[in-house]
Amino acid sequence: MKIRAAFAFAALTVLTACATTAHGAGPQALAGSPAQSFDVKDTRGVTNRLTGYRGAIVVVNLWASWCPPCRAEMPDLERLYDAYRKRGVVVVGIDQGESPQRAASFSRALGISYPIWVDEDQQYGRVYAALGLPTTVIIDRNGTVARGFDGPLSYPQMTQALAPLLRAS
Repeated sequence: MKIRAAFAFAALTVLTACATTAHGAGPQALAGSPAQSFDVKDTRGVTNRLTGYRGAIVVVNLWASWCPPCRAEMPDLERLYDAYRKRGVVVVGIDQGESPQRAASFSRALGISYPIWVDEDQQYGRVYAALGLPTTVIIDRNGTVARGFDGPLSYPQMTQALAPLLRAS
């Protein structure tokens, strides 16, 4: 069932990307809007929501274990988390559509220490206009979407995206 859901999400993502990319849709189109927040559980079963991080700069990364670019990007997200958390930056990885066990096992194997949430219903993927995975959305300290990105980011791209928000602090 989970494999079928992942396949359906992937097919929908490709179709959505083909239909909307020309119109400027996707997470970058959300800049300036209030960040949406839903209750989802982390890999330990504790319920979390993005509004709990108000006052911090939040880097939300939507991913799945079956996504090779997601796997490649996660070490740079871990590096970002380690380097910037003392400056009020939080990285939250939100697994899209997989089980808590799969998300925990995958992130543990990569040595990830930032929070990992499991969005089995893919609510965040829908509201943050994910055209594919990975998708990254950066939320400012006031809870407003500052930037959105389709596809993997390098560490320099991540730090460049954070720079204006850190200067404004």
